[in-house]
Amino acid sequence: MKALQRVVLALLLCLASMASWAHEISMAEMELRQASPNEFLWQWTAGNRPESGMRLVWPEGCAEADGVLRCGAHGLQGHLGIEGVGKRFSAVLVKVYWLDGQLRVYTLTAAQSSVPLYGAADDKRGAAEVVWAYGVLGVEHILGGFDHLLFVLGLLFLVGFNRRLVWTITAFTLAHSVTLALSTLGWLVLNPPPVEATIALSIMLVAGEALHKEQTLSRRWPAVVAFLFGLVHGLGFAGALQQIGLPEHHLAVALVTFNAGVELGQLMVVVAAFALHRLLARWPASPKARPLLLYAMGAIAAYWSIGRIVAILP
Repeated sequence: MKALQRVVLALLLCLASMASWAHEISMAEMELRQASPNEFLWQWTAGNRPESGMRLVWPEGCAEADGVLRCGAHGLQGHLGIEGVGKRFSAVLVKVYWLDGQLRVYTLTAAQSSVPLYGAADDKRGAAEVVWAYGVLGVEHILGGFDHLLFVLGLLFLVGFNRRLVWTITAFTLAHSVTLALSTLGWLVLNPPPVEATIALSIMLVAGEALHKEQTLSRRWPAVVAFLFGLVHGLGFAGALQQIGLPEHHLAVALVTFNAGVELGQLMVVVAAFALHRLLARWPASPKARPLLLYAMGAIAAYWSIGRIVAILP
């Protein structure tokens, strides 16, 4: 029993430490503005300036001095890289403003720390680059968005590993895919604070329902509950994607692959939870840990709920 208490205590401490990280992607942002055919003014956007730990690698033929990037006859062409991305910041958003009014947006991550630039005619940017970058960001977001993870884990506790889990997770996936697309495309707009508060409340509800043995609505129709709250979670995903930004010429590709990355990360969590479930099933004391974990999840969600509801109040 003491061993069980130690394991549960360790899990509670881990969950508590995650509380301040819920649903965040840390982004740095920089911009380059073309001042002449071969000169660009560059700066880190206010509030997102990395103090240390990252180093810019400019394209060959370009040199920077006092906030001015001067390039050779070929202009801003070649590979732009950032060393150290992924340590303090999950990604770096690079915006390039050209003299003809065009805007190009690039997203650099630890998995893709450099991108090729082709000058103002940057339509050559491959869709494969966008697929990789936004797919990785989707995985990183779901694995780092602990409120979403707690909701998925709550569904696992509520339904268990059986055939109904497939329908429940499918309903959650379908719902948040719909609102992610609608919100990202600007067809559905809601303020972030109520969305974040509702996400926290959804975890409380699922954890509370999983503690009861009565045949409540959530127990009889978990897919319906997953779908309804999935609509709200999709708005949370959209908020993160809007912070990252979408490439102008590959908007649909970026949207689809970000969502696919979210689904892949979600599947990884379910598979890992199933493996842990099979491992602990051989441990006689494991059923006693179930209510403790659910109470911990509910307590953390309640903490988030209070903070997020207070943020809504004037």
